[in-house]
Amino acid sequence: MSRYARQIAVPGFGAAAQERLGRATALVVGAGGLAAPVLQYLAGAGVGRLRIVDPDRVEESNLHRQTLFRHADIGHPKAEAAARTLGDLNPETVAEPVVAALHPGNVDVLVAGADVVLDCADSFAVSYILSDTCLRAGLALVSASVIGTEGYAGTFCDGAPSLRAVFPELPPRLGSCAEDGVLGPVVGVVGAVQAQMALTLLAGLEPTPRGRIVSYDGLAQRFGGFSFLRAEEVSGPGFIHLSEIRNNDFTVDLRAEHEGEIVRSDARRLTVADFVDGAPLPEAGQRAVLCCRSGQRAWSAAERLATLWPGEIVLVALGDHKEQP
Repeated sequence: MSRYARQIAVPGFGAAAQERLGRATALVVGAGGLAAPVLQYLAGAGVGRLRIVDPDRVEESNLHRQTLFRHADIGHPKAEAAARTLGDLNPETVAEPVVAALHPGNVDVLVAGADVVLDCADSFAVSYILSDTCLRAGLALVSASVIGTEGYAGTFCDGAPSLRAVFPELPPRLGSCAEDGVLGPVVGVVGAVQAQMALTLLAGLEPTPRGRIVSYDGLAQRFGGFSFLRAEEVSGPGFIHLSEIRNNDFTVDLRAEHEGEIVRSDARRLTVADFVDGAPLPEAGQRAVLCCRSGQRAWSAAERLATLWPGEIVLVALGDHKEQP
């Protein structure tokens, strides 16, 4: 126990909390910048098992903020490189790499057995898929996001409102690290907050972070935060996997032709702006399936379609899908 002596000595922590950590399993989705502090602090603290899900490989442009990796890791799967690093950090923690993208078709399998879920994926579609899943399963979701010099971390579900309840509408524009850039230390700060929230939950410490968001402005050097325990759950279009599209669905591909072949031969290629009075609509009994690369255009189109048609609407985030099934 000498490895954990300093944290066991923290008032209110103790040996019982350490034992809880040793029995715990955390699912960490994304092995990039946020996951760098998250994984290192969870492994260092003695969390028993870390399931690391990421489909990507290490790139040179990652290294300024994804501090789990070294130059020699370039080209290797992030999940596997992260697991190797964690094995050197603490061999008592089992690091389980999963080189795959999380999607509605595999989320239940990946979440199974986890005591907490950490969203480090930099994907709003993944965030909402995880939130919907954790709400159904009664699991805590610790989700974080950083763009530029600002970010936040919050704990949703498991007795607290879901991420969908707190953010029922998309902002006019969604940024990303690739498009808007990001500063490494800001990612480190927010990831450390995310790790602390997860450790507080797994160790059974009080006060709980459930229903709390902590924000950080790296340029102003300022923290903020608020409680969202009174947010009410809302319904909204959920995400499905590409393989779940049915032959009788009203399927729309919102991508431009240069983004890839149409998702299905029976799909229509439309834009968000096409969903106005007089637009083609599903027939009675059909389900509307709206597809795009990230899910953002599908979400926007769903908001428009819902004002024109009262039926079921679901979304598909295709990622870099190129070929017809």
